Amino acid sequence: MPDKNAVDSGLLSVEASPHLRRPDDTRTVMFSVNLALLPAAAVGLFIFGLPALRVLLLAVVGCLAFEALFIRLFGNEGSLSDGSALVTGLLLAFNLPPASPWWLVLIGALVAMLLGKHIFGGLGHNPFNPALVARVFLLIAWPVEMTTWSASRFAPDGTTQATPLGILKTDGLAKLHTLMADDKMNLALGNMGGSFGEISAVALILGALFLFFRGYLTWHIPVSFLATVAIFTGIFHHINPTQYADPLFHLLSGGVLLGALFMATDMVTSPMTGKGMLLFGLGCGLLTAVIRLFGSYPEGVSFAILIMNALTPIIDRYVRPTLFGTVKKK
Repeated sequence: MPDKNAVDSGLLSVEASPHLRRPDDTRTVMFSVNLALLPAAAVGLFIFGLPALRVLLLAVVGCLAFEALFIRLFGNEGSLSDGSALVTGLLLAFNLPPASPWWLVLIGALVAMLLGKHIFGGLGHNPFNPALVARVFLLIAWPVEMTTWSASRFAPDGTTQATPLGILKTDGLAKLHTLMADDKMNLALGNMGGSFGEISAVALILGALFLFFRGYLTWHIPVSFLATVAIFTGIFHHINPTQYADPLFHLLSGGVLLGALFMATDMVTSPMTGKGMLLFGLGCGLLTAVIRLFGSYPEGVSFAILIMNALTPIIDRYVRPTLFGTVKKK
């Protein structure tokens, strides 16, 4: 027991756990995430040009404006200086077609900040990833605008108006091979159609490595997410290689890397323990693969992560670390 006189005199400060602390605060973490997203943003701007810049600016400014408005209206936690609204704006832009109409982007910003964040109490209280809430809302409400893709300025003929996943879903694997010649290099570098920030696997991995070495990203969710997608799609590719694409195609195309590295790993909406993170990533990967292979949508990352966000409290409840000194009953 601490000495009462020491406590009363202020020599000893007794506070609630955790007692091991880092000097990093929310602002430091959020701006590190913003820096990590810059390589993917740069590739998107290079591939799609000025229309993508307009979408990026509208999403960021819209999220910042609605953040300030709802903090004032609801009195929720957070401020523009903490960087969280900027992260949401970037991720929202990353999940939109690079030539989205201005009104679609601003509605997405409104939905992300209101329905995805402030309706639950603001920063740190949202159960779902705000950018994904906006993406799914827009996809359901305006499916045509959300699936009208811009041409990559450097894409080969035939791949200008559809994403690789879209070609696979509507025309089949043979047509995909005809149009893309199974060119994994274009998939890795971002020379393809798709959402603004999801196209370059190399840029996304570079950003994630930055967060990993800063200690803000652990391996559990990305590895379990990507491994599950690879194993599940690999099984079906092995069974019928003329119908199902190979695992590397699924890892490099669509939003798998963006989701696994930057959206499923959101600290607020993912489990707290290592075991819980592994289960979370496994569920995201399994749902993504099932939707891609058997669903009506060509992509399943957003739906998968939101479903697992809803299951996060259950995972945290049943996957708890053993308290120090606790003896398990036989």
